[in-house]
Amino acid sequence: AQFSQGETPPAPSFVLRRLRGDGMVRLESLRGRVVVINIWASWCEPCKKETPRLEQAWQRYRGRGVTFIGVNTTDFSGDAQRFVDRYRVTFPVVRDGNGRVLAQYGGLPIPWTYFVSREGRIVGYIRGEVTAEALENGLQEALAT
Repeated sequence: AQFSQGETPPAPSFVLRRLRGDGMVRLESLRGRVVVINIWASWCEPCKKETPRLEQAWQRYRGRGVTFIGVNTTDFSGDAQRFVDRYRVTFPVVRDGNGRVLAQYGGLPIPWTYFVSREGRIVGYIRGEVTAEALENGLQEALAT
């Protein structure tokens, strides 16, 4: 469902454990940065196709006040780790093993990609495989808000 004109709901908050290493990622701690949230799983076919595009966009935008967070959902952590290795993902990835965050962000099917403004509001999203063009447009729009 598209948002109504001008509707920018607050992004549902979450605190999730990192897939690798120690510690948690708290969405609220990223205020002041544009955040791209990508919800994915290793078993998701469109996720495999879009991940290299997400990584490329992350490399391009990471120096410009933008953070990407991969939310691995309804998946085994071993499978998730192998996926991250295979696709050489360098942006932060967190675990939503039981799908609680997924439920707040639209549920299955995945993937979902959300664009969150510096103020923590959802300013756009894409359901399904994200194209390079849609990523670029979403990032430009989020940076402009």
